[in-house]
Amino acid sequence: MNSNQKHQNNNHNKEITIAKDTPGRSLTKAITWRILASGATFLVAFVIFKRFTEKNLPEVLEGATFVTILEFVVKILIYYLHERLWTNIKWGKYMKRRYWKGRAWKKLYREMHKQ
Repeated sequence: MNSNQKHQNNNHNKEITIAKDTPGRSLTKAITWRILASGATFLVAFVIFKRFTEKNLPEVLEGATFVTILEFVVKILIYYLHERLWTNIKWGKYMKRRYWKGRAWKKLYREMHKQ
């Protein structure tokens, strides 16, 4: 169960409250992801510059660094906006257990009674 979801049970009446991620949490997630992904981008750019150009090592490092910085800034903005849009969409944040539980039993029953 997601830590952002609170379930309250008043007799047989279930109420589901969904809290949104804070903008700070979304930004932190965006930055940590970009650091990891940009490391991969730097390695790919370095290999491409080294393999397919006649540049020396400092020029290769400069080119790979430029690509990585540009990619970092552009993609972190896109990711942050994407994350903030999805925080407003309720679809997929929770599911009713009874829905899946009922279907699991039906599937198991059908498999047991196949002939």
